[in-house]
Formats: sequence, structure tokens, C-alpha cells
Amino acid sequence: MDTAPFGDESAWTFSPTSGDVKDGWLHGRGAADSKLAAAMFCHIAADIHAQADQLAGGLAVLLDVDEHTGDFGGALSYLADPDIPVPAGVMIGYPGIDEVVVGGRGLWRARVSVSGESGHSGSRRPTTGAISRAARLIQALDSVVLPPHDPEDPFPLPPKISVTACHSGEGFSVMPDLCVVSIDVRLTPAFGQDDARKLVHDVTDAIDRDMPGPRPTSIEVVAVWPPFQLQPGQEPAAALFRAAKDTGLNPRPKTAGPSNIGNLLAGQGNIAVTAGFGVPYEGLHGLDERVHLAELPHVYTVYRQAVLDLLRPA
Repeated sequence: MDTAPFGDESAWTFSPTSGDVKDGWLHGRGAADSKLAAAMFCHIAADIHAQADQLAGGLAVLLDVDEHTGDFGGALSYLADPDIPVPAGVMIGYPGIDEVVVGGRGLWRARVSVSGESGHSGSRRPTTGAISRAARLIQALDSVVLPPHDPEDPFPLPPKISVTACHSGEGFSVMPDLCVVSIDVRLTPAFGQDDARKLVHDVTDAIDRDMPGPRPTSIEVVAVWPPFQLQPGQEPAAALFRAAKDTGLNPRPKTAGPSNIGNLLAGQGNIAVTAGFGVPYEGLHGLDERVHLAELPHVYTVYRQAVLDLLRPA
């Protein structure tokens, strides 16, 4: 299964590929996100398949090895297959035993190409390079005041804008004529993709007006995912909460700040998604990733019972 990069392996206290179990913890990159869930879901499907003739509806397990690339080739291919029904609901096995993730902020991502005058850095002629103009753009974006969260809004998070990358230049003697800035805007139902697009265009237009360059600043939108949030009592989250309660667990609903594949699915026919309930974990995407196995039987039972509940004949 695809996983996040290891990072600095020398900083780990165990090998990222160890797979060792020590003091109840399964160690290694991907243990939390999401090899354990992949294995667990396969076992649940095999278990339930034995009683398929007593159930209604269908159950599929999708293991997408193109998720960490951001391309989601497996999920998109599955949804594009005309011979496969669009799922009525999806449960994603991200870890964390205290919460069922029922929503997440969306995203609007763009690459902004800022032009400038090229030339030798030692030239007597004053020039305004692309990096200087991009720096002004970044300052302006960092100064943007986004709408705060409205306490009356059931969606619990405000929008957010971040500059995540800046690429330009090489060496010392040349003033580059292009700088590309990556911008990530997190969306909410009250601040959507049209608001994000207008905000970034307004800022770039102001920079072009106040600090003109050789060419207008251009904006390439590279990804748009809508925010999503299941309503109280909506399936499949409701089935997870019922099963958790029967198992003696009491997870709370959570709307996540980071986006996840649930946003992608919500944008593909408004598929209802839960994007997390699983075993306790540490170090997801970071150092010393590991999951605690003692709670695995409880998590397994919750998912198995929830699936049986959803497939019970009317």
C-alpha cells in the first residue's frame, strides 16, 4: 500500500519498515495510515462474505495505492467503472479511537506565476525581479483577513489560506524572470471555491497594478475539493456510532481541518463518507509511526457490526 515518505530515517528509534510489535505497539511507516485498516477491512469482508446470502445490498473493499500521490487513481477508476454501482456510503479506515470523522474542510489549490525583469544581478540598471514581486504577493496573502467562524454555523471551522511553496532562481548572478507560488485555501460551506478564486485574483490584480511586471500574473487552479459534513443521524456514520456504543466506546463526531479522500468522494456524486475511526496511534506521517493493538478487537467489532447493520434486510 502507498505510504508517506520515511523522512530522515536516522531520526527514527526503529526502522520505518520494521513491522515489529513491542509493548503492544505495531511499529512502522503506514501502520497507522493505513495498513492496519486495510488488513482489518479485508478480514471483515471475508467474514461477512460467508453470510452474504442472508444480507441485502453490496459490500466492496477498495485499497487505493495511488492516494499519497494526490492522484487517487484507484478511487477514481473505481467510481468511473460503469459496471460498478456508485456506493451509497463509504467508511475510510483512518486511525483514532476517540472520534468518528464526519466532515472536513475542502480545498482550492493554485499555482501563481509571477513575472519580473530578468538580468544580471550586478547591472547598474535597477530591476524588479520576479522574486521581489512574489514576495510582495506572499506578504499580501499573509495579510488577508478571512471570515471568522460564525458560532451559529454548524460547520465548526473557518476558512484558511496558506502559501506552501515558492520556486524561482538559481545561483547568485541572474535575476530570474519567473517565480511560481503555490497557494492552498481551505474551504467551508460559507467560503467556497468562488470566494477563494476571487480573493486570490483580487490580490494578484492589486500587485500587478501597484508593482507592474512585464506580464500579468497568471493563476493555474490545480485542485478543487468541496467541504463536506454528514448530518446528525446520517449513514454510514450513524451505524458506526450505534456499533461503538454497543461495544462500550463513545467516540465523538469530528469535522477535520485537513482535507481527506472524503472530500473527493463528496465531490463525486455527494457520496456520504466517514473519514476516520480506528485504533490509537502516534507519529502518523511523522517519526516513529505506530498503532496500539490492544484496541484492535474493539475497532474490528465496531466496523463489522456497523456493516452488518447497514446490510440487514429491510
